[in-house]
Amino acid sequence: MKSGLKRSNAPIFWSLFGAGGMLSALFGPVLVFITGIAVPLGLLLPAGTMSYPKMLAFAQNFIGKGFIFAVIALFLWFAAHRIYHSLHEIGIHPGLLAKLLCYGSAFAATLISAYVLLGLGF
Repeated sequence: MKSGLKRSNAPIFWSLFGAGGMLSALFGPVLVFITGIAVPLGLLLPAGTMSYPKMLAFAQNFIGKGFIFAVIALFLWFAAHRIYHSLHEIGIHPGLLAKLLCYGSAFAATLISAYVLLGLGF
């Protein structure tokens, strides 16, 4: 029996938005503090904590790659979804072009970040 409900891809975008929002709320301020304040000023962490060899080793580690990819991809999807729905809130009724630009750019940037991270080797 056929149901009268239309299939939607909205749950996929809402789940990426939710995951990205949670990640950005929990890790965003900590990442800004560590990379923008603590390490440059030498607070709480040793001077060589974020040296190039250590960061490269982190990015070449499987767990490090996963963390970097999750942060980049989920932040991108969160931003894309927020921008798309903010257009409606400011009085612009976004159509298919806006959806393609917002979500397409997040998708493209996600693929690029995966390509770059895999290109660093293991």
